[in-house]
Amino acid sequence: MHSRRRRLIWIAPLALVAIPVFAFIGGELVKALWNWLLPPLLGLHPIGFWQALGLLALARILFGGVRSFGGRRSFRRPPEPAPEIL
Repeated sequence: MHSRRRRLIWIAPLALVAIPVFAFIGGELVKALWNWLLPPLLGLHPIGFWQALGLLALARILFGGVRSFGGRRSFRRPPEPAPEIL
């Protein structure tokens, strides 16, 4: 129990810094790619950071699903077929 608390003391501040940094990088990346590709190719308007972040969130919901913390997918074997009774 003590090691878990110690680990949480290190992880919580790191998460408070890492989550906004990754959100900023993702939003800027989506904005840069959109503004680089879509206005010249399709004639669409350039977007700002908040629109790019919203687009990133929408793509996450549509293609990645929405899961709560700790909701990792685990591999499960398919159930074995029932033996046939003769």
